[in-house]
Amino acid sequence: MSTGSSTAPSSADVIRIHKHGGPEEMRFESIDLPPPAAGQVRLRQTAIGLNFIDVYTRTGLYPGPTPAVLGVEGAGEIDAVGEGVTGLRPGDRVVYNGVPGAYASHRNAPADRMIKIPEAVKDEDAAAVFLKGLTVWMLIFEIRRLNPGETILVWAAAGGVGSILVPWANALGARVIGVVSTPEKA
Repeated sequence: MSTGSSTAPSSADVIRIHKHGGPEEMRFESIDLPPPAAGQVRLRQTAIGLNFIDVYTRTGLYPGPTPAVLGVEGAGEIDAVGEGVTGLRPGDRVVYNGVPGAYASHRNAPADRMIKIPEAVKDEDAAAVFLKGLTVWMLIFEIRRLNPGETILVWAAAGGVGSILVPWANALGARVIGVVSTPEKA
């Protein structure tokens, strides 16, 4: 049984493609939105992350079925929970990544992929940096632990991952050398 707001929508506005191609293939549409199934939450999306994977999906470089709602990263407020969901409730602010269908006003998504957003963090910031921040964390703590005094070279230092990696590595005491493609990015 779903719980939450009695005004929960039965439809969602989405950006969807029906075939792979350029940006002209993106369509603003309304789709039916059923109540969240067991193990799911329904989100009122407040922000989405824009990533190159979205372009790769749209163009077909990363092939997948169509029609498809683009995007894999977002933040929002839970407005309903499906049966069996624990630890989350309507009103919670959450962020997620790796869940296709983010370009939507509302959506259902697996509850176990939702991470609560700390009160001090804006939804827009959470959606913009979640995937990139996890990538940086993995690089400096899991792939190879970064130690104070080490020197690292960061390609695309002004890009999404680089703009998080450079100050984080610096704060950990590393010497950071950044590579950028233009003088403006330097």
